[in-house]
Amino acid sequence: MARVTGLGGIFFKGKNPDELSAWYREHLGIPMDDNHVSIFRWREHDDPEHEATTVWSIFPHDTTYFGPGDAPFMINYRVADLDAVLEQLRAEGVRIDEKREDSEYGRFAWIFDPDGNRIELWQPPEGQ
Repeated sequence: MARVTGLGGIFFKGKNPDELSAWYREHLGIPMDDNHVSIFRWREHDDPEHEATTVWSIFPHDTTYFGPGDAPFMINYRVADLDAVLEQLRAEGVRIDEKREDSEYGRFAWIFDPDGNRIELWQPPEGQ
């Protein structure tokens, strides 16, 4: 069965991403780049030689990246084989956004849970 292998990212909206990034940097020590992104690096439990990442990012409050609706957050899950996961979810009747994105950062697709929350699925590029 093809399923989620880990947490790829946590994205949420902020009214003022600059101020919010500064707050998280100052009070929680989360290093933020100019795009309000922080990358947490970790090792896989079953393969400690393999380094992986989880992205934590603040988006502008008016972003449409989280899909329709007014959800203040979106969670990104890592998968090993995006096509296999989507095929399986489709067979199970899960609502799937037909949009796909392939980039230097990997392959992306989106699904919706029963409450209409948009969920991002991410297949990292080979070797990442």
